This record gives sequence, structure tokens and C-alpha cells, in this order.
Amino acid sequence: MIGEMIALRRLNNEAVMVNPDLIESLEETPDTVVTLTSGNKFLVRDSMDQIREKIIEFKRRIYAPEEPPA
Repeated sequence: MIGEMIALRRLNNEAVMVNPDLIESLEETPDTVVTLTSGNKFLVRDSMDQIREKIIEFKRRIYAPEEPPA
């Protein structure tokens, strides 16, 4: 489901959607290398800090949804 993914940008600026639960590691070499639990790797424009923030926001949306107003 697309709502369960984060958007990243490949080096050619092409958008790619990634399930953050499948990210095993991130490296900056200086390009950011995303390694998935499958062992697949790809390069993205996003920095490690930007990806970390996207993952945090994703987890907040999934696990701590806003409470309805009282």
C-alpha cells in the first residue's frame, strides 16, 4: 500500500517509494546508499538525516495517530 511507504529520489531525480520497515542500513559515500533487508542496494539524493526524518514521520503516522478533538 502506498501509504505505508516513504518517497525518496534516485540520483537521476526519479521518485521511488520504499517501505521503511525494509531498510536495513544507510550509508553516505558521499551519495546515500540504501540497503534493504533483501540485500538490494540503491543510491538516492536524500541525505541520511532526511531519510531518518521521513522514517520518524512515517512511524508517527502509523503508530501514534492524532487523537480526535475532545
